[in-house]
Amino acid sequence: MHDLALQLALIGVAGIAAQWVAWRVQVPAIILLLGVGLLFGPITGFMNPREDFGDLYTPLVSTAVAIILFEGGMTLNFRDIRETSTAVRRMVIIGGPLVWVMTALAGHYIGNLSWPTAIILGAILVVTGPTVITPLLRHAKLKNRPASILRWEAIVNDPIGALFAVIAFETYLVLNAGHEAENLILNVILAIIIAIPGGFLAGRFLSWVFARGEAPEYLKAPILLVAVVGMNSLTNLVLEEGGLLTVTVMGITMANTRIASLSDLRRFKETITLLLVSGLFIILTASLQREVLASLEWRVIGFLAAVLFVVRPVAVFVSTLGAGLTWRERLLVGWIAPRGIVAVAVAGLFGATLSGLGVADADRMIAYTFALVAVTILLHGFTLGPLARALDLRSADRPGVLFVGASRFTIAFARRLKAQDVPVLIADANWSRISEARLAELEVWYGEILSEAAHHNLNLARFDHMVAATDNDAYNALVCTDFGPEIGRSEVFQIGKIEGSDRRSMNFTIGGQPLFQPPKTFTELRDLVVDGWNFQATRLTEEFDYERFSATRPEGTHVILWIRPSGNLLFASNEGSGEPGEGDTIISFGPKPPQRDQEKIVKATTTEREARAEKARMTSEAVKPKEG
Repeated sequence: MHDLALQLALIGVAGIAAQWVAWRVQVPAIILLLGVGLLFGPITGFMNPREDFGDLYTPLVSTAVAIILFEGGMTLNFRDIRETSTAVRRMVIIGGPLVWVMTALAGHYIGNLSWPTAIILGAILVVTGPTVITPLLRHAKLKNRPASILRWEAIVNDPIGALFAVIAFETYLVLNAGHEAENLILNVILAIIIAIPGGFLAGRFLSWVFARGEAPEYLKAPILLVAVVGMNSLTNLVLEEGGLLTVTVMGITMANTRIASLSDLRRFKETITLLLVSGLFIILTASLQREVLASLEWRVIGFLAAVLFVVRPVAVFVSTLGAGLTWRERLLVGWIAPRGIVAVAVAGLFGATLSGLGVADADRMIAYTFALVAVTILLHGFTLGPLARALDLRSADRPGVLFVGASRFTIAFARRLKAQDVPVLIADANWSRISEARLAELEVWYGEILSEAAHHNLNLARFDHMVAATDNDAYNALVCTDFGPEIGRSEVFQIGKIEGSDRRSMNFTIGGQPLFQPPKTFTELRDLVVDGWNFQATRLTEEFDYERFSATRPEGTHVILWIRPSGNLLFASNEGSGEPGEGDTIISFGPKPPQRDQEKIVKATTTEREARAEKARMTSEAVKPKEG
């Protein structure tokens, strides 16, 4: 297929479709992207992007990887690494070279690769995939420390692994292609000088420009994108792929500055990165040759086993000695190291170049990298959650609810959810109000939920839903607007009436979903609690269905949400939530039913098994012979 416009359109549609399906079925997206790429390329021969794109293939891949690494760098704040800085530093400085050496040995002696290919492959596989580890961490809900280690290692090691591969490749050229060693040493030193100070200065300069208002809001994201591409290309003029280190340093620098529009810039970069990762993985996989895949033999299994069960665990355990980690954390980190798009992209670039220089097994390096990417994504993607649970390194096993604003209403709501084993936390900046929540034995956060301290110290990955219930409707809307992109627009709720006349109502893009339909204000809810309204949990059965539940509730009762047997929460005010069914537990808010009605409800909710057991007991007593 040689129509590039149609080819790009198909890659884009297939990539985003794979991302959506992965979100729906809760599997790593790269697994589906890998399958799509194999289908488009080696299996059907429908496209071969390396040949179809021609001379544009290498610079396009290199630029896309640079943008991906810059976006990863923008997620790294030094506050997140305070507890784990020693471990991360040792894993990069000690663990990285160990992985390089041991992987090269495994590639040569087990994988039967030539020394040049094995050494460059070892350097490439130092990297772990930030585009893979980030969604895995979000899904697994790890505790802060192991999650911080895995995230920082993935992003920092990516450009370092690429730099190792460049040095190995240039060394090969010196030894076999007549390049001068002095030029290599000079270029490496010059590239590092440009990369680290240059990336830092570029990041600081852009931060200064943005903070002083020297660029309008609508130009900030384009300026940032052009700066990343430019700095990457500038460093690459000195040392091939050295620009990856430059843009990573640049991203980390900007992440640790105080720019008011940083969140908006991050969201823009996340969108670009998602598109690039989706398309790039399909392009790289579709460029694989069918003959290369067919040439893989049993040796690749031995190589993969060595990398997974020897190289990674040994490197982690050696490099983290005395780093203050528990054996559980070291075991988890020693197992989890999925490779992703950067490893595949760099392998594709150097594999094609080595093949052109006459290295016979250069294409096998690409196939080995793809094999490791596929295996690590499958194994680590499906074992991270169970292993973290077994090692007690999960922050929460069920979807939780974050409450903003401590009051009698939110305390009663949180206590009822806690009784159903739903993780809850109440945040409030007022000490007297938060003290009441503490006396109720609820987890609390004393401070401003919108502060930078809350962002870095609270493990918000535990919470899939948020309820803003302060006495300030505008503040509730602000909190929901701020947390909406992170938690999900359909999973942030607020109390208060945010609608009214055109002059007084807020824009529909601001705020969260109403917790009640019709909406209720803080004052109304406070008065209802004073009048004796409370929260109740009712489990639906085959005999006591939703219709009977509704018939037995006092007038005015509100169904807030229901808890699925799986632990998922569905809020009633969400559009399309449907109705609760058998096995669901309804959390309702309403007046206490009269005693007689309460007895009817208890009787109605008695399960069929309990009724049969009671009948059997009475029958047994009736037929039992009387004494005397």
